[in-house]
Amino acid sequence: MGQRLPTLAAAAGVQLAEAVLVLVATVLAGIDAAGGRSYHVNSGIALTIIGAVCALALAWVAAGVGRGRPWSRTPALLTQLFVGIVGIYLLQAHRLDWGVPSVVLAVAGFAALLAPPSLRALSGGPRTRGEQQSGQRTRGERESGQGAHGERAGPGTSGGQPGPGSR
Repeated sequence: MGQRLPTLAAAAGVQLAEAVLVLVATVLAGIDAAGGRSYHVNSGIALTIIGAVCALALAWVAAGVGRGRPWSRTPALLTQLFVGIVGIYLLQAHRLDWGVPSVVLAVAGFAALLAPPSLRALSGGPRTRGEQQSGQRTRGERESGQGAHGERAGPGTSGGQPGPGSR
């Protein structure tokens, strides 16, 4: 197993913190629903169930980001966008206790996810000059079976080398 990227670890940590934040809000909504302080009992129960499922989904995405799984990039970025928008609404409503942490987490999450090492790890994008010279393949290339220049291993090829009739 390779060395873990600090930017991916930070992004996963932010995503996990957001999952915990949603879980705390869910518990508070459940307590309000149980105490009869919800707008309607059924809506309080539904909100609690939806919040719990959402917290689990955010934690799952955090695990994917931490492992450098390409599928986790888009949900993680959309989470940061959503948390940032909600945080701004909370700040406008003078709910600094929830708004400030939300905006700080969203900015930190965007920064960690959009850092060049994270982008390379999560998209299988362009490699550094050192990786190209040493012939190392990105995780995306290894998982997809592609070679260093985008060709696929198949009949007539050996280990990702272009075969007859390829470019």
